[in-house]
Amino acid sequence: MTGTPRSSVPSAMSLVAAAVLLAGCSGPQQAGPGWTAQPATTGSATSGTATSGSAASGPGDSASAAPGTASAAPDAAASSPASASATPGEPRAAATAASWKTFSDPAKSVSFDLPSDWIAQSVAPEEGVLPGGLKVDVKKPDGTFVAALRTGLPPSSPDCPDDARHPYTVISSVPFDLAAQGGAGTIPPRMVYRVIQGYRYFGSYGITNLVGGTDGRACELRNVVRGPDGKGDLSFGDLVGLKAFAPDEKVAPAQAFDTLAQAAQYVNDSSDFANVQRMLMSLKVKN
Repeated sequence: MTGTPRSSVPSAMSLVAAAVLLAGCSGPQQAGPGWTAQPATTGSATSGTATSGSAASGPGDSASAAPGTASAAPDAAASSPASASATPGEPRAAATAASWKTFSDPAKSVSFDLPSDWIAQSVAPEEGVLPGGLKVDVKKPDGTFVAALRTGLPPSSPDCPDDARHPYTVISSVPFDLAAQGGAGTIPPRMVYRVIQGYRYFGSYGITNLVGGTDGRACELRNVVRGPDGKGDLSFGDLVGLKAFAPDEKVAPAQAFDTLAQAAQYVNDSSDFANVQRMLMSLKVKN
């Protein structure tokens, strides 16, 4: 195992300092994967230690991320921005599983790494996917759902009236190598953990190359990567789209937090998130 475990919650002064640091970043910076890797005994996973790359919410969804930080959008109940981050530049404490394997569909069109005791199973895709579309569910040994890989999703642009937009925060955003269709409203592919504010803070992880919203507000945060023309989009995460849930709606598999600091602690300290991040960023797609 590499890295030194830490489990501290930032003080109020450190939160303000982190926010000021982000505000001073004037251009793109490199950010490595946000997990502490273990030597792989199976599969093609790599080992090493890297720091998380995160940034404030907004149109670029951290296209100019500062390594090791995560800045919150202004809270509706506060008059100044808050920060939800560990100390900038420090590696995440949580470590990934020691043993990994590689899943690939029969046609070898997609592959990804996952912990050796997790289960990846091809299932029937939802209605409306393009021909050749796939769905692969990933679960823990006890059957707990972790994520779903979907390909062949039809492009969509949901309507978003101004009065339905909610503040959102990018807790973690890490670039990785994946072919994607560019164009207006896109950014380079990233593995993200984002939180949208409703009656609680709702969090979701996934891969995306779509801008989340404007002015730090959105109706839905899409965990979707725009695919080549005619091939459809793809999604790999717990949800295809994250919204602010109503009190009578089921939140799972998204998560609910009382504060942004709780969401940041999950990202920084949870081995589950470290495993998910490493798995999602290992995705390979044969176009």
